[in-house]
Amino acid sequence: MTFALYQTDSYIQKFEAKVTSIDELNQSITLDQTAFYPGGGGQPADSGSIMFENHSYQVKRAKRNGREIAHILEHIEEIPTIGSLVTGQIDWENRYKLMRTHTAMHILCGVIFRDYKASVTGGDMQPLKGRMDFEFETMRRELVEEIENAVNMEVVKARSVTTRIMPRSEAFEIPDLIRTKINLLPEGITEVRVVEIVGLDLQADGGTHVKNTSEVGKISIVDYKSKGKINKRIYVEITD
Repeated sequence: MTFALYQTDSYIQKFEAKVTSIDELNQSITLDQTAFYPGGGGQPADSGSIMFENHSYQVKRAKRNGREIAHILEHIEEIPTIGSLVTGQIDWENRYKLMRTHTAMHILCGVIFRDYKASVTGGDMQPLKGRMDFEFETMRRELVEEIENAVNMEVVKARSVTTRIMPRSEAFEIPDLIRTKINLLPEGITEVRVVEIVGLDLQADGGTHVKNTSEVGKISIVDYKSKGKINKRIYVEITD
């Protein structure tokens, strides 16, 4: 099992860990702990580097493999042995942009659920831009402007963003914890990580976030489309 450092502290950029397994065929290694996010929930996986003795390996991406997180390397010059101590360094510039973006998506989700009771039907993000689908029958420019103003008000309010890990049974007692139309949490998961934008949004989520909405920046709705009778897509971009 790989201990996921990012689940309790999204701001860890550099860490030490021990190699627990090596996959030469797929040029990957697993560690006893990592700050690399393996992707999921619409958030891309982290990249960065791993240092071993005098060698530096580029991590193309992290990938979840059961209860372990594999680090896919660009190349392996000298393979570290199992038990070797290595230092990991995530690509912080890219990660922090994704943290801002992910929190922005939760602000959008929180505002739309609070004001319109619309569930999420899908979503995806890249650094400082993303899209989210909602159960709206109609979407018009006036409504989009109303939503955009509301989400930026939440940025200005500088709401705290907190995370905690709860037993599944306790977490599912929280009303509206799952904001997606379909519950994507596998039955085998016994603990649920809950992300809260205090006073606005509370939902199950495994990704990385900033500590305060004021870090997000300005959220602009740059486009919207109809993806079905009751499925409307909103595109956002984030600027400083």
